[in-house]
Amino acid sequence: MYQEYWKLNLRPFENSPDPRFLYHSAEHDEALMRLLYAIQSSKGAALLTGEYGCGKTLLMHTIINELSGGQFNIAYLTNPRWGASELIQEILYQLEISFNETSRIEMLHKLNDFLFNSVREEKHTIIIVDEAQIIGDYETFEELRLLLNFQLNDRFLLTLFLVGQPELKDIIAKIPQLNQRIAVRYHLKRFSFEDTKNYIQYRLHVAGRDEPMYTEAALMEIYKSSQGTPRSINNLCDLSLVIGFGKHLQQIDADIIVGIIESEK
Repeated sequence: MYQEYWKLNLRPFENSPDPRFLYHSAEHDEALMRLLYAIQSSKGAALLTGEYGCGKTLLMHTIINELSGGQFNIAYLTNPRWGASELIQEILYQLEISFNETSRIEMLHKLNDFLFNSVREEKHTIIIVDEAQIIGDYETFEELRLLLNFQLNDRFLLTLFLVGQPELKDIIAKIPQLNQRIAVRYHLKRFSFEDTKNYIQYRLHVAGRDEPMYTEAALMEIYKSSQGTPRSINNLCDLSLVIGFGKHLQQIDADIIVGIIESEK
């Protein structure tokens, strides 16, 4: 709708987890480094938390994108509202492990065989549980913990990523047997004002535009309203480009941003 007007090749502020748009703030680079270390060192489990809309899912998609190429088997679980048995079924499905049996022991045998075959093929298995804070019962967390029993003397046969909102830290802390197995942890914080400005300009650059599009005052209003949360920044910026296009503006000023904010109250 507005791409041609603003001389953009892509829509810069979509809330889809496109790795091309990962802004490498110091926070995100630190999280990425720790998570990749967990994989490269065959650690058993890692925990990534952060406020809603801070870029956790985008980080995980970036990792998946970087690891694509055959050396890794990846199961990405995005809606973990399952019981313990359903969890194992979903993992088998994501890893493309065929199974007819639905008994827990048979499914675990299938997973065990798959993991050992992967090691022989010099592959590593990664299981990502996104939005893990919505897991509804202790038994499912216990099933996740028991996955970490798949190991050799010197390494784990899989790396488990638990990803979720801040309350996930408190949930895990109440399960000492699982909490002690977390080898790598990181909590993503919201952007500072400087990171907010750089984030917006970076996404515009990826979309094909390097000329400044927002006034300094507009950027400050975006920051104050979004509190530095990437998803909220995207929503404001996307709508501002629509309005700017409709009004034939050459630049987005603070009045446009304030008008959007006021209209949503």
